[in-house]
Amino acid sequence: MKTLREAKVGETVKVVKLHGEGAVKRRIMDMGVTKGVEVYVRKVAPLGDPIEVTVRSYELSLRKADAEMIEIE
Repeated sequence: MKTLREAKVGETVKVVKLHGEGAVKRRIMDMGVTKGVEVYVRKVAPLGDPIEVTVRSYELSLRKADAEMIEIE
């Protein structure tokens, strides 16, 4: 299982599954990160947190903890 946190800068990946529960999962889904969507990893901050991605043609910053809940292929 590979997560969004492990994706490299410049990679385009596809979301397979969202882990997590309740409000956290709902918040990630509300930001447009849902099963089957393609995510492009734009940059990663020097200490690895946050991760900046492009999803559904807009930029989004995710914490490492949130990125870890997003399973990719």
